[in-house]
Amino acid sequence: MTDSPIFRGVATALITPLNEYGVDYDAFGRVIDWQCEQGINALVIAGTTGEGSTLDDAEHKAVVKFAVERIAGRCKVISATGSNDTAYALQLSKFACDVGSDALLVITPYYNKATQNGLIKMFTAIADASTKPLILYNVPSRTGVNIEPETYAAVADHPMIAGIKEANSNISKIVHTAQLIGDKLDIYSGNDDQIVPILSMGGQGVISVLSNVAPKQTMAICEKFFAGDVKGAAELQCRYLPLINALFSEVNPIPVKAAMAAMGWCKNYLRMPLTPMEPAHWEKLKGLMQEQGLI
Repeated sequence: MTDSPIFRGVATALITPLNEYGVDYDAFGRVIDWQCEQGINALVIAGTTGEGSTLDDAEHKAVVKFAVERIAGRCKVISATGSNDTAYALQLSKFACDVGSDALLVITPYYNKATQNGLIKMFTAIADASTKPLILYNVPSRTGVNIEPETYAAVADHPMIAGIKEANSNISKIVHTAQLIGDKLDIYSGNDDQIVPILSMGGQGVISVLSNVAPKQTMAICEKFFAGDVKGAAELQCRYLPLINALFSEVNPIPVKAAMAAMGWCKNYLRMPLTPMEPAHWEKLKGLMQEQGLI
């Protein structure tokens, strides 16, 4: 891994503003600027929350290039370049490195899945070809495959594999991973409801959906923890838990797109098969956002 973390604190898993014509770059630029002004530590581009799965190749590359240029060094840029097609992941990763991304987020293969040996081979192939460090992304609820702790240990010595985004929700597995990898890989929470638990296991931060709508509030959780105020960090984790749960009351990014639209950042436009939020869920989310002073 690299000598220091890719980032420490909060990386926003950024939405991609869309409309019926394609990517809304005016809105995208404004969202990027706001996140940077709020002091966010990193931005993840074209990931799950950014609807990367329905961006075509040209759009995906254009979004990454635009983000790198717009961010202009104000925070770290982590480009999502994983795929269930390793050859395409390699091509996309090379592009993201060439245009100036600081790191790559590489998801496990979905639908075709893989054995643990297949994961090792795929991650190693991408890392071998990359000029920027990788964060491996584990989200078995979406992909149908889990990265086992022993698999992390098997790739932990690769110089270009620097971290992991853990969204498997199984704290026991994450503790086992931490035991096996020591300080070889940086662990980031992939779930907003587990920021403090993962920080307590030596985690470096969170790749967050919540921070789209509440960047400073999300950063405060990490800042308090790193300053030694674990109780204060835990209190904030609990304070924002209802809002976090509402942001995941339907599949991500349906709720956060609705929330960002209500805040005036973008249109509430999603690409099928995603559809706008159900009214009952939206009313609850809206009420919680009002309670937090977000709208």
